[in-house]
Amino acid sequence: MSSKEERDIEKAYPTAEFVEKLRRLADALESGKKFEIQIAGERVYVPVRAEYSIEHERGDSEEEIEFQIKWSHE
Repeated sequence: MSSKEERDIEKAYPTAEFVEKLRRLADALESGKKFEIQIAGERVYVPVRAEYSIEHERGDSEEEIEFQIKWSHE
């Protein structure tokens, strides 16, 4: 397997696009299929074995919820 360049991107999407991506993710999870998504011009393939979590952070002036999807390259 070829090694990929490290990357740390945060991409904002309009609400309608974000909802569409979440719906596609939910459909993939329910059907037991891999999930494909394009983020900032790069296509990412999320395997079925991925692990899902939700993170909540709170600071003095803002809060954040992150839906996280993690997997190792096997």
